[in-house]
Amino acid sequence: MLTILVVEDNALNRDMLSRRLQMEGYKVETAINGLQAIETARTLLPDLILMDLDLPVINGWEATKTLKADTVTLDIPVIALTAHAFNEDRKQAIEAGCDDYDTKPVDFPRLQEKMQALLEGEKLRAITR
Repeated sequence: MLTILVVEDNALNRDMLSRRLQMEGYKVETAINGLQAIETARTLLPDLILMDLDLPVINGWEATKTLKADTVTLDIPVIALTAHAFNEDRKQAIEAGCDDYDTKPVDFPRLQEKMQALLEGEKLRAITR
């Protein structure tokens, strides 16, 4: 079973997304701020991270930079989830190290496609290591 780390400070968004992912067969862990996301990712080593960008303590951009700079977590795919929908916002998320970007409110089928593409890429990379 694949594990997804959902990093979201809004309880309603976190619960909705977590339940939806669990219904699709994923194991879901959550974090409510960027610092907790970093700590959880280092301990848990999830298969994929869904990262809100506007987070308390450490924002999602900085949390992603930290994860991508760490040899333990750098290969974990990160999808930015944000209400920031401008091209510049997408560019900043990618520059921070996010592997993909999606906007809120979440379009679950579109998000699932992005998740599957990144998870398939991870499987291929693991085979060739």
